[in-house]
Amino acid sequence: MFDRGSRYYELGHRSFTVTGPDGQPREIRYVERRFVPPADEGTTIIEHLVVRGDRLDNIAAAYMGDPTQFWRICDANGVMDPNELAETVGRRIRVAVSGI
Repeated sequence: MFDRGSRYYELGHRSFTVTGPDGQPREIRYVERRFVPPADEGTTIIEHLVVRGDRLDNIAAAYMGDPTQFWRICDANGVMDPNELAETVGRRIRVAVSGI
């Protein structure tokens, strides 16, 4: 259902059936809720100093070779909103990998 590089790849997929207003059953499919792991998990590969104009997808591309892996940087810093990480010039953000 999700690409191997997606943050949702390993989550379970579920469904349930509800009865619609017309009396007909309707299947609702969903993905289990994903919790942000503790920020201190993983091995820090570098700390990036945010400069004006930084975007998290560009930071992920520079350090991880893939802009779609921005979510790993979010996880390493314990944030849900990717915009939060690059909006403050001078902020240091962790770029980390897990499983090392």
